[in-house]
Amino acid sequence: MLHSRAHEVWALANSPRHGDGSEGGRPTYSNLDCFENFPFPWPPGTEPGETEDPRIAEIAEASRALVALRSDIAVDCCITKAPCGGERSGKSPVDRGKGGIKRSVAVDADGIPLGSVGAPANRHDSPLLPGTLDSVEEILGALPEPARVHLDRGYDSDLTRKRLAERDLIGVISEKGKASPLAATNRWVVERTNSWQNAHKKKLVWCTERRSRVIDFWVTFSNVIIIVGRLVRKAWTHYRWEGRPYRRP
Repeated sequence: MLHSRAHEVWALANSPRHGDGSEGGRPTYSNLDCFENFPFPWPPGTEPGETEDPRIAEIAEASRALVALRSDIAVDCCITKAPCGGERSGKSPVDRGKGGIKRSVAVDADGIPLGSVGAPANRHDSPLLPGTLDSVEEILGALPEPARVHLDRGYDSDLTRKRLAERDLIGVISEKGKASPLAATNRWVVERTNSWQNAHKKKLVWCTERRSRVIDFWVTFSNVIIIVGRLVRKAWTHYRWEGRPYRRP
């Protein structure tokens, strides 16, 4: 749901009032106007072009910047503990065979989570790639072309390259047997996002939930916190307002 000062003024001006008071009563929704749409700046079909209105040019430039961020996608997996077992639990190869959950996450160039899938910890990273990309396309639709997918050497196989080629995606994959610094590609952003997800009350690091739906909820909730935090930081960097904190959030 979108909310701004303009939306608030419009809603207060058009909503009915309930009761009496110094401001004419409390604004309420009714069954007649609760589904009224917020008015668009221009009637459909009469929108000015990018060269006719500076506001349209600014929106178009922001849209191109967003597409550029989504042209570089990083995918990686993260294994966490699952001491209580459950539908997603499997023997962890990095924790002496104890119960664990694997989380495959896709992020854009700024570290914003775009999609994720969960699986037992003993699943290999590579087979989870198609499901992870499907979750991204389910939310965003088709990815911009040509989009690059940054992967570590665990995905270095002909099958992975074939899967990416079927989606018209370019794979930037670290090769097995060759040293590849983390900063050599854009893959470091997904490592940072995984650490952010694990830091949220440690709910995902030590997951005691047994049902897949509950685990998916906590992953989604963690993604929401990350997205809102990044938006707040972007707003702090680009805008000024009354009460703006002095330190960057």
